[in-house]
Amino acid sequence: MAAVPPGIRLLVSFERDQWYKAFTFILTFLLYTCFHLTRKPISIVKSELHKNCTSISEIATMVSGGGGDGLQPSPPLHVDMDCSWKPFDKKNYKQLLGAMDYSFLCAYAVGMFLSGIIGERIPIRLFLTVGMLASGLFTCLFGLGYVYNIHSLAFYLIVQVANGLIQTSGWPSVVTCIGNWFGKGRRGLIMGLWNSHTSVGNILGSLIAGYWVSTNWGLSFIVPGLIMAAMGVVCFFFLIEHPNDLKSLYSQKSTPDKTCYDTEMLLPRDTVCIPVQPVVVVKRESEPTPISFMGALRIPGVVEFSLCLLFAKLVNYTFLFWLPLYITKAAHLDAKKAGDLSTLFDVGGIVGGILAGVISDKLGKRATTCVIMLLLAAPTLYGFSMISGFGMGPIVGMLLVCGGLVNGPYALITTAVSADLGTHKSLKGNARALSTVTAIIDGTGSIGAALGPLLAGLLSAWGWDQVFYMLMLADFLAMLLLLRLVVKELSKTSRPSSSVELKEH
Repeated sequence: MAAVPPGIRLLVSFERDQWYKAFTFILTFLLYTCFHLTRKPISIVKSELHKNCTSISEIATMVSGGGGDGLQPSPPLHVDMDCSWKPFDKKNYKQLLGAMDYSFLCAYAVGMFLSGIIGERIPIRLFLTVGMLASGLFTCLFGLGYVYNIHSLAFYLIVQVANGLIQTSGWPSVVTCIGNWFGKGRRGLIMGLWNSHTSVGNILGSLIAGYWVSTNWGLSFIVPGLIMAAMGVVCFFFLIEHPNDLKSLYSQKSTPDKTCYDTEMLLPRDTVCIPVQPVVVVKRESEPTPISFMGALRIPGVVEFSLCLLFAKLVNYTFLFWLPLYITKAAHLDAKKAGDLSTLFDVGGIVGGILAGVISDKLGKRATTCVIMLLLAAPTLYGFSMISGFGMGPIVGMLLVCGGLVNGPYALITTAVSADLGTHKSLKGNARALSTVTAIIDGTGSIGAALGPLLAGLLSAWGWDQVFYMLMLADFLAMLLLLRLVVKELSKTSRPSSSVELKEH
């Protein structure tokens, strides 16, 4: 059993489960908000790493040429240093900036499979704390590239790869904690609300990075990195992994008589901790062993939902990386207005995630809920690609609808479904599978997250219609992968007591 954090000892007097649940909900929400807080600055700083240097280059050419007056040519201006940040000042800057994105996403996808296994074998609180401290360090290192005038592409790629690997400690850990504390009754609604930390982190990251991007872009990374590290310390002192950990804390207040000789005479005889002792001893003796990778794959539904998330996350991350540029081209808006407008997609995503959780709780059918939203998403994506000439109103409406339908299944699978599968009845009470299951599902989805923006960049050369066809195909494939589970859910409708096999513990 994991050790109770030192800071929680100050709160021993509060013995209400609801208070602890609310505290865990808020704390894990803030912890994972920090992860997205540190991921967002790179998209804001890109415009500063490479600027439009055309006008400056023309002035430099005129000055260095001497103007034909017989005078000696003036020393050339340092255009690259005054305009763009080496090595992102070349014509292939898009490929170099993209390489930083892909290095992070690919490392994240690979590392996710390892993090789930590691998270089952060491205390989650320590695993998450180390991960947040290390991620804060690597985020700060990227910003220190500005402070120490570093222009090596290898430096920035190595920092991105390292950060991508270490950030995989976050998602399996927080999902495991929230899954341990909240049962299956209203798990969809609770996790739908909780999952909004992604959008909150993106918004805060944009605001912090935007404040310093034009004056000192290094602080756009250093400040979020320090916030991440500080929250890692908070995690160490206050995070409780499982409600059962509180039992060990209470048992320490009334230990067995063989280990409490000094206090035995001070306590009434009816308060000796004998009733509590068997619970602790049995728990330790029957501590379940961590599930293997192949064992997690054999849990019914893990493979289907993992592959479904691959395509669902492909669509989600394609919008994340390409939506502002598409709005700029399609609606003829400047970059700032397009960026502001694209946040409506995230707003719709928050609503969609909550709605998916509520519907799945009400119906008791996670896979069916996902399929319905995926089925509606495909034609909606086609409609979105056709409305660019109909004014701002339709664009705003379609952004909200697309955000809800695209993010709904993605949010449901990564939260409530992962928690359901990690506590599936086939595990026979072994709750230590939750981290591994979560990592397998999100790790598979992260492969799609890396592929989506890459494919969109290649297909956009033949027109944006090709990109939307790719997105609609991905939604269709995601839907097909869940059909077997949908049939299984619907076939059990006549038996309420076992209508949702995936949610049983």
